[in-house]
Amino acid sequence: MKSLDLTIRLEWAVVAVVAVVFYGSAGMSWWLFAALILAPDLSMLGYLAGARVGAIAYNAFHILIVPVPLLLVGHLSGHVVAVAVALIWIAHIAIDRALGYGLKLPSGFKDTHLGRIGR
Repeated sequence: MKSLDLTIRLEWAVVAVVAVVFYGSAGMSWWLFAALILAPDLSMLGYLAGARVGAIAYNAFHILIVPVPLLLVGHLSGHVVAVAVALIWIAHIAIDRALGYGLKLPSGFKDTHLGRIGR
């Protein structure tokens, strides 16, 4: 593993830990965490419609564009469920990146912006 790759993975691992620690401090149910931690991966069902649609669906649920604003809005409005969902979502994305799973390219599921899975 290259030094930069390791640094990026460690960075995402830190984000995952921070999201989980904040989730724990919010006092939400760990059952909710367990139930939702893999929910973004349901987007892989998009691959049933082909690689291009699959990549779009997968990427839509594996970017921070929605969960970070959701976290902010939930925090500012005092909506603890929104905060919990956002933190679980962010943790999922961060864990994926720490494990080397990137955003999908339309050429195939194993082709990501971080390189080919299983190289």
